Amino acid sequence: MHNMTRVVFMGSPDFALPALRALADHYEVVGVVTQPDRPSGRGRELKSPPVRTLATDLGLAYIQPEKLRAPEAMDQLRLWAPDLIVVAAFGQILRPDVLALPPRGCINVHASLLPRGRGAAPIQAAILAGDSETGVTIMQMDKGVDTGAILSQRAIPIEAGDTAGSLFDKLSHLGAELLVETLPRYLSGELQPRPQDESKATYAPMLKKDEGQLDFTQSAEELARRVRAFNPWPGAYMDFDGAMLKVHRAHAFPPHPITPLPLGEGMGVRAGQRLVYRDQPAVGARSGLLILDEVQPAGKKSMSGKAFLAGARKWES
Repeated sequence: MHNMTRVVFMGSPDFALPALRALADHYEVVGVVTQPDRPSGRGRELKSPPVRTLATDLGLAYIQPEKLRAPEAMDQLRLWAPDLIVVAAFGQILRPDVLALPPRGCINVHASLLPRGRGAAPIQAAILAGDSETGVTIMQMDKGVDTGAILSQRAIPIEAGDTAGSLFDKLSHLGAELLVETLPRYLSGELQPRPQDESKATYAPMLKKDEGQLDFTQSAEELARRVRAFNPWPGAYMDFDGAMLKVHRAHAFPPHPITPLPLGEGMGVRAGQRLVYRDQPAVGARSGLLILDEVQPAGKKSMSGKAFLAGARKWES
C-alpha cells in the first residue's frame, strides 16, 4: 500500500466491485457505506448489496444506513475521518455536510462521458440513443447530479451486440482502472479539474419497470436498441395473445432501413403485425421488421426464436 490517504468508499451494486477492489489494493480504505439489505426474489428474503459482501471478504468496516443523513451514519463518517470519499453507483444523493467532510473532497466514478448521460441510467441511455461510444468519467462531486468538474475520462466503442449488461461489465472494470490511475495525480495536485460544458448535458433518468413494453409504432432500429438497452433490466417484452412474451435478443431488418422494405410481392406490413421471416418470428415496425432472436414465453425458459416458433401455434397474425 503506497499511500496513507484515508479513503471511505460508497457503492452498492456489482458495478462498484472492481473500484472497491482496486482502492483496497492501493489505499487505506477505512470504511465502506452501502445500501441496506433489501427483500429480493419470490421468497422476499433479505439480500445484501454486492458491495457489503465484498467489504466483508476484504475485512473492511461497513455501514448500511437507510439514509446517509441519519445522525449515527454521520457520526461514523466523522469517526472514520476520511481524507477522500470515493463513490461508485451508491444510490443516494450526497448532502452538503457529507461533501464538505473529507479535506480532499468526494470523487465519483460515473458510467458515461459526461456531460452526456447525467443521472441514474447512463449505460441504457447511451444504447437507446444509438451512440457509437461511451465510457467512464472520474469527477469531483458537487451538490448537483453529476454536474461536478471532470478529472479524467476514457472512452470505449459500443459494439453492435452490446447489451446494458455487457457494457455495465466493461465500464465497471474500465472505471476501476481509470480511478487508480487518476487518484495519485489528483492527490498530488498535478491534475486540474475542468468544468463540464453545460450546453452539451443530457439526462439519463432511472428506468421504470413498465418502460420495457415494445411499441411497434417505433422503427425496427429503435426497437432493437431498446431490447439491448433493457437487457437484463427491466427487460423488453410484448403482448402475445394476452400473455407477456419477453424479448431478450432481437435485430432490425433491414439493418439500416434506407428503402422501404418490400415483403411478399411488395406488400406492406402493419406495425405490430406478427409474421414469420426466414424461419424466425418477426413483428412489423414503423420501418422494417423486428426479428426476435431469443424470447421467453410466460412461465417458460428462454429459447431461440426458431424453437419458440416450433411450439407457438397462431404466431402469424
